[in-house]
Amino acid sequence: MIQVMKKYSLLISLFLFAQIGLAQDKIEWMKFEDAIAANQVNPKMLLVDVYTDWCGWCKKMDKETFTDPKVIAYINESFYAVKMNAEDTERTFEFQGKTFSEAQMAAAMRVRSYPNFVVIEPTLQNIAQLPGYRKPEQFMEGLTDLIKKAFRSKP
Repeated sequence: MIQVMKKYSLLISLFLFAQIGLAQDKIEWMKFEDAIAANQVNPKMLLVDVYTDWCGWCKKMDKETFTDPKVIAYINESFYAVKMNAEDTERTFEFQGKTFSEAQMAAAMRVRSYPNFVVIEPTLQNIAQLPGYRKPEQFMEGLTDLIKKAFRSKP
């Protein structure tokens, strides 16, 4: 019986280790409403990647910047990451007592260019924007500087 328990314990440990390793292979993108719900349980900043389907620079960010291991680790550790299509008028969600489409929320956040990264502090009261394409190092530096200036704190 003890041998069986040791085998199961080892298998469970290996499974959990594999899951932790896999979690860092990509950014854990969420829907806006899921990030808001997660923030209520464990407050953390939101990073909203506002994009459009036709935006070439958005696709370049997905392919080059958001696949960088340092960027992945930083975003997964520091933020609830959200993908939001600035032209999607179909999918809706509730936020602060109102119903928004992704397009309406992007407009409410005053996003006018793509890609655009909106940082929302954990209280959900203040936002700041980091517009434009950036390579991995530039993205992390820009994001860190934005947070320091806009919210006077580190994520």
